[in-house]
Amino acid sequence: MKQAAAVETAEIESLDQEGRGVTHVGGKAVFVHGALPGESVRFQRTRRQRRHDEAEVVEVLRASAHRVAARCRHFGVCGGCSLQHLEHAAQLEAKARVVADAFERIGSVTPEGWLAPLAGPAWSYRRRARLGCKFVDKKGKVLVGFRERGSPLIADLEACEVLAPPVGNLITPLAELIGTLDIRRRVAQIEVAVGENVTALVLRVLEDPTPGDLAKLSAFESSHGVALYLQRGGLDTVTPMTPPAMPLRYELPGLSVGIEFAPTDFVQVNDPLNRMMVERAIDLLAPRASDRALDLFCGLGNFSLPLALRTASVDGVEGYAALVARARANAVRNGISNAAFHVADLAAVDPAGAWAQAAYDLVLLDPPRAGAREVLPVATASRPRRIVYVSCHPGSLARDAGILVREHGYRLVTAGIMDMFPHTSHVESIALFEPRT
Repeated sequence: MKQAAAVETAEIESLDQEGRGVTHVGGKAVFVHGALPGESVRFQRTRRQRRHDEAEVVEVLRASAHRVAARCRHFGVCGGCSLQHLEHAAQLEAKARVVADAFERIGSVTPEGWLAPLAGPAWSYRRRARLGCKFVDKKGKVLVGFRERGSPLIADLEACEVLAPPVGNLITPLAELIGTLDIRRRVAQIEVAVGENVTALVLRVLEDPTPGDLAKLSAFESSHGVALYLQRGGLDTVTPMTPPAMPLRYELPGLSVGIEFAPTDFVQVNDPLNRMMVERAIDLLAPRASDRALDLFCGLGNFSLPLALRTASVDGVEGYAALVARARANAVRNGISNAAFHVADLAAVDPAGAWAQAAYDLVLLDPPRAGAREVLPVATASRPRRIVYVSCHPGSLARDAGILVREHGYRLVTAGIMDMFPHTSHVESIALFEPRT
């Protein structure tokens, strides 16, 4: 029988990028789940590695002034959140330090100034999520929810405090519904998409539901006012339970009918924060009516379409053809004729297309976690007056900032965080670059 690790005592120095407390014992870093900077804790190591160890708090001997009681009863087990025990203002400060540290350590750059953090609702904000689903024999029931922290197992949830209504309160009803189906063991996940007009739930099924299952699913759809979809294989197999499918929609300032999207499309998770983020990005770009703008990784046109209202033209570029098609449709629906959308591989060294040879006054970058390194030569080729970079990963932003400054002759004018995912360690940020004179 494996002997339990000894209980040790330490002072917590800081938070790491995953929201764990950091201490050093004998010169070795220990990441302590559940500990906060400034605390004295007793802990047990749970995993030993060459460069660092992981541990769990056993007892908090001296609590941080910023420690609060977690609102969710599942916090600490569910891996959906990692910072509910830290007051929200202190979460923002911790995330700002992560970005500042990344700029210094990875990019060797420092912003000339800092933007005030953008923050919206801290609860019931998450409109997109992928929930696991599994019938667990030992429990004799279906579990629906996020994975347990540090585990592939699905957490046994009753509700969720961060999922947008009505989904946060549908965890138990969904689990109970699936538990009554003939294919209860063949439902693998539920994808959540909450629009302002309808809530969609996409059930990933490994075999077709029986007629009895379909009747139960249809009754659930009606009684809870949601739209259910079934996905038997790839994204092309996503079909509505009750055709025709109603497109989901969200609003953006200046757009008469908003943005339409499909249940599996990428959209920013936090709707109120997204609106603030779009406004901030456009304010930083400071567009003029004569400007020509380039929006790289444009998706559905989240930035392109509002920007088109303030400029002469916008070229939006995205690697996924389905998103480009919807961006074009969203432009038509909103009566916007000066936005053109293009499909291109933005990870290619030399992306194809006439747009890549054009001159631009403004550039907006909103890349995935890997960043925008490959497309920076194209983005800077015409020496745009301003570049705004929206990032979901501080490390890739810092790396690309260093490239823009040292290789392309730009200044890092200002940067700041945007709290897209409250109570998690995820850090969204934005930065403004201008040419050095």
